[in-house]
Amino acid sequence: MPTIVAFVDDLMFLSRIRVAAEARGLSVVSVRAIPDLVEASRQGARLVLVDLDARLPAIEAITALKEEPGLTNLPVVGFFSHVHAERGRQARAAGCAEALPRSVFAERLEALLRDLPPA
Repeated sequence: MPTIVAFVDDLMFLSRIRVAAEARGLSVVSVRAIPDLVEASRQGARLVLVDLDARLPAIEAITALKEEPGLTNLPVVGFFSHVHAERGRQARAAGCAEALPRSVFAERLEALLRDLPPA
């Protein structure tokens, strides 16, 4: 089953991601440490979602993914509170394909999942 890797510590938002993914036949693997993120991404991930407001090291996680051979082209989408726009800029600089305010991400979540490239 195609996989979405979620580097997210907000359980309510993680639940929202799971519901949207499962509706499209996608599974979600939730991780909270960079080594686990890299390993889960190696297992056939099609998309990585990163909560840039999390207490997790989000920017370091994106950097680690983009430095990993074989994962440099894996799409990473980050989301953040609109009051933390600088986190979005930092995420894009680290290699995040898209960094969206949380409200925009929520609106576009289903489209992001629908538009994934084939496995």
